[in-house]
Amino acid sequence: MAPTVTDATGQSGASGSADASGTTGTATSSDLNAQAGTSRQAGATTRTVTELADGRELIYYDRGTPPTARAVADLRPLDAVAPSSEVRQDPMTGAWVTVAAHRQARTYHPPADECPLCPSREGRLSEIPAGDYQVAVFENRFPSLAGEPGTHPVPPALDDPLHSRGPGVGRCEVVCFTADHDASFADLDEDRARLVLDAWTDRTAELSALPGVRQVYCFENRGTEIGVTLAHPHGQVYALPFVPPRTAKMIDRAARHRAATGRNLFDDLVAAERASAAGLSAGSPTAGSPTAGSPTAAGPSADSAPGDHPENSRVVLAGEHWTAFVPFAARWPYEVHLFPNRRVPDFTGLNEDERAEFPRIYLNLLRRFDRLFSDGDRQVRAPYIAAWHQAPAGHEDELALHLELFTVRRTADKLKYLAGTESGMEAFMNDVAPEFAARRLREVGQAGPANPTGPAPAVDPALAVGQAPAAGSTAATGPTPAPTAEEAQR
Repeated sequence: MAPTVTDATGQSGASGSADASGTTGTATSSDLNAQAGTSRQAGATTRTVTELADGRELIYYDRGTPPTARAVADLRPLDAVAPSSEVRQDPMTGAWVTVAAHRQARTYHPPADECPLCPSREGRLSEIPAGDYQVAVFENRFPSLAGEPGTHPVPPALDDPLHSRGPGVGRCEVVCFTADHDASFADLDEDRARLVLDAWTDRTAELSALPGVRQVYCFENRGTEIGVTLAHPHGQVYALPFVPPRTAKMIDRAARHRAATGRNLFDDLVAAERASAAGLSAGSPTAGSPTAGSPTAAGPSADSAPGDHPENSRVVLAGEHWTAFVPFAARWPYEVHLFPNRRVPDFTGLNEDERAEFPRIYLNLLRRFDRLFSDGDRQVRAPYIAAWHQAPAGHEDELALHLELFTVRRTADKLKYLAGTESGMEAFMNDVAPEFAARRLREVGQAGPANPTGPAPAVDPALAVGQAPAAGSTAATGPTPAPTAEEAQR
């Protein structure tokens, strides 16, 4: 369920292009036209809505009452944004392709002292007018999709089925996780990670309510190897006017599974992976499939020891409410899917227990990725994409909220490039066996902090299934598995 939204008093800032009047009033979670300076509080999270100089919306998210005035005016001399994009349908596959030529002019690898996502300073004004912030969300200045969703719906292929097209309406937002330019999501504490979850939930609730929006997609790209052009820790939220290809395939597979078994595909998938971590077969009487609103399936208990973890299980870590595992047919060298054990369609469906456990699970997972390729004093951060899949409109009963987290790095010195089979035919070939990847991710679970200058994370007994023994010990999980012949050649 989405956090409760109540009113709070906004602070007026200096005069400028943006209206910083400090006006307050009743606002609902679907009100995207709130006046600048309005603050709204969602439980322990305060939301302050204002505008940038060119009319784009900016929202600050804070834990409790904002510590400083948030409705600071944007004093930059910006012209109104007038992006022009369109969507075109591939007649051979049915997939929609967005054409957004104006994005060629977007900011590209600026120096740190010119980062547009850092707080504004004297002599350097950025996309964030305030001098500090916790989490900030604003409309992208160079969006792939823009314009009021629903005003120009994607047309069906009628008169010209080979050239179906429409305006690229939708919404693209930037989510800044922290004001610290040199940090990453894995460096956040649990309270800040929960604040980001609140922001994702709030954006999902508002954007999914807009007419014409089919799916809300929250994601993070990290690392230059992925193609990131701004180093500041941030993610994005897209309100899509169409169902993208990967989601369309999930819809089809879920329907086929329902027709063949009478059960939900994602319930069965999570139950089977959790059962494997407990040493049970998927068909065991104690390995039932959870449904929306039902208790979780049988799986590793909160006090299960690493030695209880079957060697070939693909589960990386499991809590009371969340499970992370390497998928059976992983496409990427190191790929992990994270599901709430109770199926919900999107962030708004999570209950408070699931929200409370999320920060430690997610941070634990990201820190494992940062340890994958580090050796001694050599720290090699994993570039990754963290893709949050949420059910599109009309498919809330069958699809499930989940994360697909993967890196393009396969060793400390080698990257996974999409070759001809993958780029040309969408037929992935993985260099790392999924079971090996899962064992490796379990091994780095207690290897110390990803950042050698930071404090070591506390061992969480609820995640014992994913812990590794201390350095030099083989008592808990046994020796590191010998690589296969294929793995030895890499």
